[in-house]
Amino acid sequence: MDRKSFLGVVLISALLLLVLLWGGIGKRNSEPSTTKYQKELAQQDSMKTQEEFKASAITQADSLSPLFPSLSGTESMVYLDNGLVKIGITTKGAVPAFAQLAGYNDQKGNSIVLFSQDERNLNFKITGKNQNINTQNLYFETVESSASSVTMRMNTNGYGYLDFVYTLNPESYMLNLDIKAVGMGDFFTADLNTLSADWIQNLRQQEKGFDFEQRYTTLTYKRSDHRKAKVLNVAPVTKKRTPKSSAKTIEEPLDWVAFKNQFFSCVMISSDTYAGGSKLSGIAYEKGKGYLKKLQAKTSTAFDPNGSQPTKFQFYIGPNDYRILKQNSKLANGDQKIRLNRVIDLGWPVVREINRFLIIPLFNLLSKWDMNMGLVILLMTLIVKALVFPAQIKSFMSSAKMRALKPYIDEVNAKYPKPEDAMKKQQETMAVYSKYGVSPMGGCLPSLVQMPVWMAFFFFVPNAIELRQQSFLWATDLTGFDELIRWNTNIPLIGNHLSIFCLLFCVTNIINTIYSMQQQQMAPGQEESMKMMKWTMYLMPVIFFFSFNNYSSGLCYYYFISGLVGIITMIWLRRSTDEKAILAKLEADYEASRNDPSKRKQGGSSMMARLEALQREQERLQKQQQKK
Repeated sequence: MDRKSFLGVVLISALLLLVLLWGGIGKRNSEPSTTKYQKELAQQDSMKTQEEFKASAITQADSLSPLFPSLSGTESMVYLDNGLVKIGITTKGAVPAFAQLAGYNDQKGNSIVLFSQDERNLNFKITGKNQNINTQNLYFETVESSASSVTMRMNTNGYGYLDFVYTLNPESYMLNLDIKAVGMGDFFTADLNTLSADWIQNLRQQEKGFDFEQRYTTLTYKRSDHRKAKVLNVAPVTKKRTPKSSAKTIEEPLDWVAFKNQFFSCVMISSDTYAGGSKLSGIAYEKGKGYLKKLQAKTSTAFDPNGSQPTKFQFYIGPNDYRILKQNSKLANGDQKIRLNRVIDLGWPVVREINRFLIIPLFNLLSKWDMNMGLVILLMTLIVKALVFPAQIKSFMSSAKMRALKPYIDEVNAKYPKPEDAMKKQQETMAVYSKYGVSPMGGCLPSLVQMPVWMAFFFFVPNAIELRQQSFLWATDLTGFDELIRWNTNIPLIGNHLSIFCLLFCVTNIINTIYSMQQQQMAPGQEESMKMMKWTMYLMPVIFFFSFNNYSSGLCYYYFISGLVGIITMIWLRRSTDEKAILAKLEADYEASRNDPSKRKQGGSSMMARLEALQREQERLQKQQQKK
């Protein structure tokens, strides 16, 4: 393999490391922590108090206040239930304060609860002439309710009223909210046209693997003029770094803001889009708190004080299922394409398209057969391997041709044994390859076709809610690490368990590397670079072991099966390939091209011509330098 081939392999290795770092493996924030947030974390030890969510309470009701009828009251909860999701709306603040999903269980086997009253706060703020409205401090009256809708009213002292109308869409996870002022023209100023929302939530730990779930717990948002969603990076907590709040102001209008767990999300959508200047922030919790991150979004949207047009919000409270998110996107009240499925991070543009048009449709098709999810992953691996098999054959045959030409390359090496003749040796080597239409890069470039598929699974498996709590062999949950072997002491870089699928993946990776190195033909002058390449290739499985031991067992299982199939394919190709026959074919093709130039194979001649020209130019410059 020549210098460019080696650079191609190094590029692939660097790309893998970049993907791991971008996905959150070993991610570290170098910004210093602050005493402010150390104190904040200490104050969060007791999660049952609502003091961190709410402003100071009104201690004494003012009978002359325009909001006097709503300053005091008894808090109660009204529940909406459509069989998929059960949502509780509290009369204090008139906001969702409880959400439970049917069909999804927590680690104890109970229906999963996304948030309860002491874990979430949503405050709507509206500026008045004499007094501002902060809904979190006000008591609403339930004037109408059913299993699917409820109307809660904030009464005033002679200034009309403010209605919050909630409607739960049937057979969906979408909750609609209409906020409408009735007879409140004198309460607001004439130029008022916005309403502010301040949303805070502590996101529960729902899965067994804290580190892995926290990595996939994000504050995600979508700008109105973009198709792609963005993520606010909230750095995890380590022993060497105390919590550091991450914050960002988004100047562009937003379609929605999502507080996303690994497999469940709460998304707040504005039908008129959120105005620019939204402030997003978050802070991570230490392991053992029962929570992953605390996220906050402060934003604003249009409001009509005269009540002719209600302010419309929507809440998606449900699973991160790609199909369900796409279906619920069609229920949007506004004209914008909200694309809720963008909550799920499927990778970079090319990788995302592979997931959208290949991996996800194939997974959905195989899932309909009602088989174990481990078998689904196995079949997916075999099918995908079959699709990329032509590229693998091309890569193998290119290497086989270079091995077949080894006797001629050995003659060139013997002809120029001196180091000062290295340039001539390389030129004649390239001339041999060009003569027989062989490209040294042909053994590496087709392999790049397989890399996007490899990365597509890296993003798909940890986000596939269908794999959640699905067992296979010794793995009890394909979305979490398998822990057949575990111990009580925490070992640095490993933890308290050994993932068997991760170990198998790394072993097959090493074997694959051995076979790959054996089939590579070393180009002249590449001895040192080949040693470095071997060192890099053998180091990668070690890095993978420490990185993937806490990763999804389903992902490690896929990489293990993919590597095993690759080894079997490589052995079969080696045994079925006759290098002497390949050399004879190359000689025959060369003779045919001498008699008829139109039959000359161009498999690498154009590239080789460029390489030869480059080497001749290097040799010319070298001679000029020697003369000087």
